[in-house]
Amino acid sequence: MRIPLLVRRVGPLLALFLLAACRIESAAPSGGAAVAQAETPSGEVWVYTSMYRHVLDAMEPLLQERLPGVKVHWYQAGSEKVASRLEAERAAGAVRADVLMTSDPFLYERLAREGAFLRYASVNALRIPRTLVDLDARYAAVRLSTMVLVHRVGAGEAPKSFAALVDGSWKGRVAIGDPLTSGTAFTWAVFLHARRGDAYFAGLRDKGAVVAGGNAAVLQKVESGEVDAGVLLLENALTAKAKGSPIEVIWPEDGAVVIPGPVGLFASTRNPVAAKALVDVLLSPEGQRIIVEKGDMHAVDPRLGGPRGEPGVDGLLSRAQAWTPELLEKGLLHGGDIKESFSRAFAR
Repeated sequence: MRIPLLVRRVGPLLALFLLAACRIESAAPSGGAAVAQAETPSGEVWVYTSMYRHVLDAMEPLLQERLPGVKVHWYQAGSEKVASRLEAERAAGAVRADVLMTSDPFLYERLAREGAFLRYASVNALRIPRTLVDLDARYAAVRLSTMVLVHRVGAGEAPKSFAALVDGSWKGRVAIGDPLTSGTAFTWAVFLHARRGDAYFAGLRDKGAVVAGGNAAVLQKVESGEVDAGVLLLENALTAKAKGSPIEVIWPEDGAVVIPGPVGLFASTRNPVAAKALVDVLLSPEGQRIIVEKGDMHAVDPRLGGPRGEPGVDGLLSRAQAWTPELLEKGLLHGGDIKESFSRAFAR
């Protein structure tokens, strides 16, 4: 996500130099083998993650096969709770985590700028689209979540765009997540605020949008008929549909919002060999396939298709609003202002 900003600031020649120095190169590797480690991975690794528990459970057999000498410990919670625990540990000077794997791209950029991450470029990251990796090899996306529209089947005409939610035709009939408490809703809010400013939040309030909290609450309100449509994570919608939920996915004409879920290694890790090996497995074709098949999320490996028959990462990015350096800066430096704007709109 930082490539355009880096290229603009330091020029293509230096960017290419950094690209080569970090081993994040444009050529794809010939095989799926991980980077050869100087020593056999062993010991313990702590991963702080917002990845779904059932995906982690599905990943365990692969990790035991590939890293038999490594014991992986998971601290699993929502991205906001993971960030809070991490900040408390950093303040105390006692970070337990070796690896961070959540879905808050703005947190990764802040930590990277603070020097919290160890530079590492897995050979399995070479195929990842360049917009989804940090050029300085401090973090790389390992999964992609996507904010789309959902509509209850039989509830009239579906909204065609995020912009349509404020045009008057959906008054009181749409639910959205709360960017004050939901990390994915916040990323969505950053994108919409960048395009439409404070007026978008005011429009949502004026048209009676229901702020439901997290994605599960949005889904429940649409399924129950309390509202007819909602802004929801694609993975939640696909999983619900597979279980018989009466909803349909609507790809917004103004572009879905893709939320990269990066992985990064802390510079303070006590076991860098095992931590790097773990990242290799997560980015391997087998690890990526588990993310798709068990998590209903998109892999970052372009060789894999998307969840439930959806196109792979290249197709996904073509249907999404583009990440830009300005968006990254906006969420990183002005996130508090965006949350305040949302609060003012819905406090009226």
